[in-house]
Amino acid sequence: MTRLWTSHWIALALIAGLAIALPFAFDARGYAIRILCLALLFAAMAQSWNIVAGLANQISLGHAAFFGIGAYTSTLMLIHFGLSPWLGMVAGAALGGFAALLISLPTMRLRGHYFALATLAFGEVMRVIANSWGGLTGGPVGISVPFSQPSFALLQFKETRSYYWLMLAALVLVTLIFVAIKRSRLGYRLRAIKENADAAEVIGVDTTRTKILAAVISGALTACMGTLYAQFQFFFDPDTVFGVASVSVRMAMIAIVGGIGTAAGPILGALFVIPLEEAANQVFSSQAAGLSQLVFGVLLILVILIEPRGFMAIGPRLARLFARGDRP
Repeated sequence: MTRLWTSHWIALALIAGLAIALPFAFDARGYAIRILCLALLFAAMAQSWNIVAGLANQISLGHAAFFGIGAYTSTLMLIHFGLSPWLGMVAGAALGGFAALLISLPTMRLRGHYFALATLAFGEVMRVIANSWGGLTGGPVGISVPFSQPSFALLQFKETRSYYWLMLAALVLVTLIFVAIKRSRLGYRLRAIKENADAAEVIGVDTTRTKILAAVISGALTACMGTLYAQFQFFFDPDTVFGVASVSVRMAMIAIVGGIGTAAGPILGALFVIPLEEAANQVFSSQAAGLSQLVFGVLLILVILIEPRGFMAIGPRLARLFARGDRP
């Protein structure tokens, strides 16, 4: 046991050292560091989604609604009231959690694809509202974050590398929350629901209340990531932040590719999916319209076919093969 814990601490130290050293290998304002920032941000988003989907097997396709709420709340508070995005993030988290509560009340008794379709519809409703309410959101034209002098209070920095530290801190915080929930009574209840909701009810677990609580936490964290995205990109529109494919499906895909229900899965998935997607766009975007997305999709399908449980299952799989004396 002592040797196992020592190995874990060594692995964590190596990962921490790599995370700290990695941004210094790239230009502080270059394209590569932006991709790293997006990978960390989407890892944090997928980790937030993982609380509901990974622990309770409630596959949500509507998390873009909470993400967009966070982006618009902080930006509108900054534009109209001059309030710091940090305050906007708190307000966005409250609204995101409240929105998660509202959509959960009528849908948490649903299971499987019925729940997924209900959440998908909610995300689409929010996108339509944002596109139609042009006086507030800017409609399809989008909305821009006002530029200012570099300021931590306004979440604006001179170098992209500063955003890297911000995204890394967000990922660490969300991951710690996920681990804390997983090891808590709430986590045990969620996993009981995942295994067999009816059996969980029999032993006294209030399945609806438990899933709603997890959804509210997940929605609030996802809204916080929306604020970070808005401050990082400086411009967004309803189709970008409320998009099913660009946000909700990408969150789910990252967690599934990395290993759903695990703390490291969304991180590995984001570090694979986001750079791969950008590489496909760079290499194939000039060849033919849609070719980059086709290549990207085929590669993801191959990954899922090779190991449906994600990257986190590959290590134990290889260990078992070597233990039997086989070659992978």
